[in-house]
Amino acid sequence: MGRIGLTTDRLVRAGAELADEVGFEQVTASALARRFDVKVASLYSHVRNSRDLKAQIARLALEELADRGASALAGRAGKDALSALANVYRDYAREHPGRYDASRFRLTPEEAASSAGPRHAEMMRAVLRGYDLDCPDQTHAVRLLGSVFHGYVSLELAGGFGHSAPDSQESWTWTLDALDTLLRGRTSA
Repeated sequence: MGRIGLTTDRLVRAGAELADEVGFEQVTASALARRFDVKVASLYSHVRNSRDLKAQIARLALEELADRGASALAGRAGKDALSALANVYRDYAREHPGRYDASRFRLTPEEAASSAGPRHAEMMRAVLRGYDLDCPDQTHAVRLLGSVFHGYVSLELAGGFGHSAPDSQESWTWTLDALDTLLRGRTSA
C-alpha cells in the first residue's frame, strides 16, 4: 500500500491496533511506516514524530474508554455505578492491552486538557455522588478508585493472580465490595 489514503485518523487507529498487538512501548513511526509499506517521512505530514503518534493514540484510547464509561454509567448510582465503571476499565484493558497502556501515557497539559481525560475525572465524580462525599474527600476518592482500578488491572494483565486461588474474578468482586463499604463509611465523615 502506498502513501495514497494515509490520514491522521487512519495512522492513529493503525497505531492503536499495533499497540494491542505488540505493546504500546513498541509503537514508533518507523514501525507504523513498515505496516503501511511507506517511508517514515511519508507519515510526517500526519504526525510530527513517534511521541506525537503515541500522544494521539493515548487520546484515542481515552476517548474510547470515556465513551464506554458514559454508556455504562447511564442510569446507575452507588455500588452499581462503581462496579459498572470499574468493569469498563478492566474489560477495555483485557480487550485492548496496548490502548489501555496508551491511556496512561503522559500528555502535555495542553494535550490533556483537550483530551477525554477530564471526562474520566467527571465519571469518577459521578460515581462518587452516590456516596455523598465532601469535596476534599472526593479528590482522595477519585485517586483511590483510579489507583485500585489501574493497580488491579495491571497486576491481573501481568499474570499476577493466575497462580493461586481464589479466581481473579472473585477477588475483583471482593475488591469492589470493599471499595463500596469504604466509600459508604466515609459519607458525611
